[in-house]
Amino acid sequence: MARPPARVRSLKTGLIRAGQLVITVLVTWFILDRVGLDMDTLRAMDLSALRPNLMLLAAASALLLASYFFSAALWGRIVVDLGGPPIPLWVTIRLFMIANLGRYVPGKLWQIAGLAAMAKHQGIPAPTAVAAAVLGQGIALAAALTVGLGALLGGPEAYRQWGIPAAVIMAVGIGLAAVPAIFQRIVALWFRVARTDAPAELTSIHGLRWLVLYFVNWVAYALSFWLLLVSFGASAPLMPAASAFAAAYVLGYLFIMAPAGAGVREGFLIAFLTPHIGIASAGTIAVVARIWTTIVEVIPATVFWLWHVSADKAVADNE
Repeated sequence: MARPPARVRSLKTGLIRAGQLVITVLVTWFILDRVGLDMDTLRAMDLSALRPNLMLLAAASALLLASYFFSAALWGRIVVDLGGPPIPLWVTIRLFMIANLGRYVPGKLWQIAGLAAMAKHQGIPAPTAVAAAVLGQGIALAAALTVGLGALLGGPEAYRQWGIPAAVIMAVGIGLAAVPAIFQRIVALWFRVARTDAPAELTSIHGLRWLVLYFVNWVAYALSFWLLLVSFGASAPLMPAASAFAAAYVLGYLFIMAPAGAGVREGFLIAFLTPHIGIASAGTIAVVARIWTTIVEVIPATVFWLWHVSADKAVADNE
């Protein structure tokens, strides 16, 4: 069957992207409408008047960046546990941060595909790199859901009805990692599909260790967000604020049409923070948090990318 012309494919892709954008906007607006965010509240949001405490903002940013690096190190650890070769920590961070740029493209596969492609040049088989990325992301979401569960169970009645299913999903996820027979079958199934041998020494202890480390990772993420709140003078308690950030991340991630959960994550963050700091402050912080997380992630990743490209070019010139 002949492929459609490039112009037709381009038009189709454009229509799909436009449809995704429209759905994302509608979902975000629905969330904000349920919270009560209207045009008067939007006009009350004056970002130009924000004057952060620079020391606290710097501490929040440093902790967030360290959390990104810790996520990279965890991916490298999973690669080794899955039978892949160890790679230097600096290289692991560089590859992981560059691949994270794929999160800003609609769909959740670009990040994983990019990571697998770059890891191949480090001698890591593609099935191992992809398995580590998929397992890591799944366990990270379970850890984030654990941190964010309080925003659902401890929030208004409208959110509490979602807390119980979320708790069940979290328990199932922990069970999959903790029960040896189930964990080993899941890993074996992946490598069977990938047509390669599964690591013989992998046990559920590894799964539990990954879960604990990702939980620590998400505690650090959430703490960095609370420091951001405090730096802008918000008086939200630590636990509700931290839980709101984690829960909003999970819900934004699950909405696959939005690149990096844009819009949807902010909508849920406003919804979770409003009972604690008011809707106008919650809206302002949601916008600030998006700008902050993007800057802290994208600028270092871009630097790593430029360094990566220049290094490859130098190698090519010497050949």
